[in-house]
Amino acid sequence: MKIYGDTNSGNCLKVKWVCDKLALPYQWIEIDTRKGETRNPQFLAMNSAGQVPTVAFDDGRTLAQSNAIIRYLARDSALIPRDAFTAAKMDEWLFWEQYSHEPYIAVCRFQLVYLGKDASELDPEKVKRGYAALDRMEQHLAASRFFAGDAVSLADVSLLAYTRVAHEGGFDLGRYAALRRWIGEAEAWLALPAAH
Repeated sequence: MKIYGDTNSGNCLKVKWVCDKLALPYQWIEIDTRKGETRNPQFLAMNSAGQVPTVAFDDGRTLAQSNAIIRYLARDSALIPRDAFTAAKMDEWLFWEQYSHEPYIAVCRFQLVYLGKDASELDPEKVKRGYAALDRMEQHLAASRFFAGDAVSLADVSLLAYTRVAHEGGFDLGRYAALRRWIGEAEAWLALPAAH
């Protein structure tokens, strides 16, 4: 399969991490979203939303949306809990990540790192909601080692992508002991270098 992705994107890295962890063969095709490479006719023919990551399978089918992709790729692996309710809790976190976490943590990071804005220019509401997401994660991780069950699942992979670099978006992780513990464990499990 071919993974069309931008290595600056946590959403794209999720897919890479799952493939690497599960030893799934793939060809990575780097796409520079800032140069409009998702807007050319060839890319739009694969994904009319013009977004990365997009995966093209050998049979010609394509799949987009990072959490849908990793859910499909990991379908027969230990990254998806066998217990149906625990798997549903994993999905709950996957949906929450895209709606209540990524739009704030990732957007603030994009504005500071890639647009060169100063932290004082960030939308205060995005910062507030980013901290609310981190607070919720801290509360959960103070009582649980991982997000769905007793082992790393796709929920952890998904949430790790932007949480591990939240400091690049101006978020202070110093007050989040459980979150920092989890980041370290999840990075080690995925064999990733520490983000900070």
